[in-house]
Amino acid sequence: MKNQLAFVLSGGGSRGALQVGALRALYEAGLHPDILVGTSVGAINAAYLALNGSNLPSLDKMAVVWREAAKADLLPANYLWLTVRTLFRRPAAYTAQHMRDFYIAHGISPELKFKDIQDVRLVLVASDLNSGKPVLYGLDEQDRILEGLLASTALPPWVIPYERDNCLLMDGGVVSNLPIEPAMAVGATEIIALDLADPPQEPLSTNRGFGPFLNKLVFTVEQRQQDLELALAEARGIPITHIHLRSKEVVPLWDFQHTDELIAEGYEIARQEIEKRHGYSHSALGQKIGGIVRSIKSKFTRKKAQI
Repeated sequence: MKNQLAFVLSGGGSRGALQVGALRALYEAGLHPDILVGTSVGAINAAYLALNGSNLPSLDKMAVVWREAAKADLLPANYLWLTVRTLFRRPAAYTAQHMRDFYIAHGISPELKFKDIQDVRLVLVASDLNSGKPVLYGLDEQDRILEGLLASTALPPWVIPYERDNCLLMDGGVVSNLPIEPAMAVGATEIIALDLADPPQEPLSTNRGFGPFLNKLVFTVEQRQQDLELALAEARGIPITHIHLRSKEVVPLWDFQHTDELIAEGYEIARQEIEKRHGYSHSALGQKIGGIVRSIKSKFTRKKAQI
């Protein structure tokens, strides 16, 4: 069976800019995915790459789109007020429409289907609150990419869950924030996972507000999911390179004003991870990078012999 390398892109809001830098480091190392699987902001990055080309020039364009996202204010900072509106059944529809318009303006038209993607397989992960299970857009090549992206990024309180085909759909992070299991479900034989999860640093003993409590609760649920999916991959013998993308400064998921710094940090984190792992034979990344290094050494030895 042909090797199928999957890049798995987690959710994490504005911290998704870290993935743009990390992807550059992977491509520069000669690593190119057969499968792109994304949840939430990871779904946005995956969809853009799949549609525009899984290559370095596309990453240059993606960085420009990320800068435009900062100006567009995709996730307004008044999330507490939006939460109150949602609780009183008066959700604001502005953000959902704004995000839809932003996606369309950047090439994800309502007519595009997964069958229109040629060079890489794309899978977008959403959550169905009726069944408690993930919904994988892209299993059916007739699925519409925009629909999958809107479902995967429907993150309350900015975008409330919505009903479609007997499903109550919302952000994929509810069931699989680092979608390793979905990647295996579509045939991945090795995985590079770009993880944006950022553990809350502040102890509840110093701040007992609802916000810090909710942050810790969400992180606990996501961490448990991730541990189980990593264990499942290990049990199935699927090699995983798990790259933790943590910014030096805490960046709220709605704050898109740090794009350039995050891209640079993501690149450096992934580059160091590649260097650290290139001699590690059990790592999928290590095997590929090790081959590159051996090829360079071989060329150098032949050239030296000729001299």
